[in-house]
Amino acid sequence: STEDAHSHGDTNSRSTAKSSTEETSSLRFPQIKWCRPILLKGHERSITVVKFNFDGDLLFTASKDHTPSVWRSENGERLGTFNGHKGTIWDLDVCRFSKRVVTASADASAKLWDCETGECLKTFVHHGPVRGAAWADGSNMFATISDPFVEHNAQISVYDVPENDDPSTYADTPRLEIDLPKNANGKRVNATNIVWLNLNEALFVTFDNGAIRLYDPVTGEELDEFFPHEKKINRVSFNLDKTLFITSSADFTAKLYDVVDFRHLKTYKTDRPVNDAVISETKDHILLGGGQEAMSVTTTSGKVGKFETRFFHLVYEEEFGTVKGHFGPINALAINPNGRCYASGAEDGYIRLHYFDKSYLDMKDPVPEELEEGEEDFDEEKEIEEDDEESD
Repeated sequence: STEDAHSHGDTNSRSTAKSSTEETSSLRFPQIKWCRPILLKGHERSITVVKFNFDGDLLFTASKDHTPSVWRSENGERLGTFNGHKGTIWDLDVCRFSKRVVTASADASAKLWDCETGECLKTFVHHGPVRGAAWADGSNMFATISDPFVEHNAQISVYDVPENDDPSTYADTPRLEIDLPKNANGKRVNATNIVWLNLNEALFVTFDNGAIRLYDPVTGEELDEFFPHEKKINRVSFNLDKTLFITSSADFTAKLYDVVDFRHLKTYKTDRPVNDAVISETKDHILLGGGQEAMSVTTTSGKVGKFETRFFHLVYEEEFGTVKGHFGPINALAINPNGRCYASGAEDGYIRLHYFDKSYLDMKDPVPEELEEGEEDFDEEKEIEEDDEESD
């Protein structure tokens, strides 16, 4: 039943967002009351990924318990599970029209699923644990990243899976394999995320040494490399039209970049590792999740551990609110494309689906209180115009 799969959070999970920079900030941030979350109880171990489909009506989640799940985002009802993996699910991706799902697992395989029936269409065996999977534009191919294992290097693999072909005719081996050998110092550098850029122009891959590389998806040639962070990039997420991306790193920061020229735009600083960050589609807001590493959680109280989702203003880089509730570091975040709700998954094994209430949805972006030289107060001009119209 639906009640078994989810329940509403207790009254303690209502949070009031306060400006964390009230005294120093020149911006007027309103106080926001968040609505009560829907608690999704369907996983037995810590959550690794949460992801909305393109339309925002389905929420896909995965954890270390081998069984990805799909939920109705409207009410938190669990619609089904994808059964067959024998290891942790590190990543998943759903195609543009929510027909097929690809999952990446520590059992050294990626599986292709029928989204509607939950049937496994094909299993693609890799040499090592599969860390990430991503659909290309057009949903006729996907790419995976896998960790090194024994004598095998880490790899990027591209598989052709035309939608109109019979899955039994898909090749077991990838169309393209890109080897990721040890670097000049003899150290292994492992990939952490993979994304296709617009029009499948390049494969965008993040690494645990803080690097981002671009690869040609046809030849496998490395096109570019740059280092946004000094430590591991835990997660990268793009806005819907892939013009901006934000990286989340163990170096306590998240950074916003322009996709076209990879220009660094903004930095969001915290006092703990950032595990995931997402860009709101409807407001100039960034959501950050993190906390200290799971292995050191038991040494601190929940308050000190700071397991909350933090809201930053995209432009001003200032934190204006937090939402508490989890009992472990937040590993994954996703915001609905319609901007009305977001989901967070944590080390505690729960997914919290938060619907924003009217005060947040109607919230106007803050404006600096002190006008700089040459600026005029737009509101005063508007009032004068309205008064003129009334007098006419």
